[in-house]
Amino acid sequence: MRVQSDLGPFPGRRSPARVPASVLWGAVAALLLTLLGGWAVTTRAGADPTGPTAPGPATGRLALPWPTGGQASVADTGTGRSGSSGEQKPVPIASVTKVMTAYVVLTRHPLKPGEPGPTVTVDQRAQDESHSLSESTARVEAGQRLNQRQLLEMLLLPSGNNVARLLARWDSGSERAFVARMNRAAADLGMTRTTYTGASGFEPTTTSTSDDQLRLARAVMRDPVFRDVVATREITIGGPTGTVANTNRLLGTAGIVGGKTGSSTPAGGALMWAAEPGRGARPGLILGVVLHQMPHTTPATGMQAAFDATERLAVAARKGVRR
Repeated sequence: MRVQSDLGPFPGRRSPARVPASVLWGAVAALLLTLLGGWAVTTRAGADPTGPTAPGPATGRLALPWPTGGQASVADTGTGRSGSSGEQKPVPIASVTKVMTAYVVLTRHPLKPGEPGPTVTVDQRAQDESHSLSESTARVEAGQRLNQRQLLEMLLLPSGNNVARLLARWDSGSERAFVARMNRAAADLGMTRTTYTGASGFEPTTTSTSDDQLRLARAVMRDPVFRDVVATREITIGGPTGTVANTNRLLGTAGIVGGKTGSSTPAGGALMWAAEPGRGARPGLILGVVLHQMPHTTPATGMQAAFDATERLAVAARKGVRR
């Protein structure tokens, strides 16, 4: 680890003649070793090099109003502080799955800000699935030509399950091959308690933990295109798709600048989110994941519980960061 020190010569000032240079430099060396040891201890305690910005030394765990049920994890990438609640056992994550879908697509087909990317032709299967009454979809028609950026917007804003599968087929030839890539990416990120079984999250067999999804949040929020898309309230695609709106109702609340919702009966409500720490704080983001809120009720009830829990966490985390 490279450590910079503010210790140095004082211009125009000489060391007292009675202090030998060897003694002086010995003292300086001892002080540097002490400082280095302290840095190493605090960095191991909480700084995470996978954060979207370079974190400072850790100053302790975050004390937050954690939800009483489910799981939640929060990290401040500016200070290195983090915390979590609930038993970290794999649970269904619903459409939060689409964050990994976007991550794999952007890793294999990187986009620059403002770049549309390659054009994809909508197939009949994506059109047929867009009429489903049992899952979230985005309206498309066979033969419609959409660019990669538009497909990511339709994946992440209205949470189109049919678009997730279309992207999987475009990237890997089949959804099964794409899911294998998702699981390899999870393993590479150290997400040891995560299993993906589909590109959309519709399957309850796709499971993870809030700690694992926080690892993914750290990685994906480095991508400026992903950050820009999830910060968008609505966008007009045109054609049969029209205008699509973001399902994340917390955008602009409590400093929240992006995220991805997920809800189903087995998963309850889930939300991956990012918030700016506010004025006077270190550069960085506050990242959080809330999972398994009010499962086995209704998707709407679970999603509202996830929104409520996230708002409390974000407000408290931003106050804590400013202290």
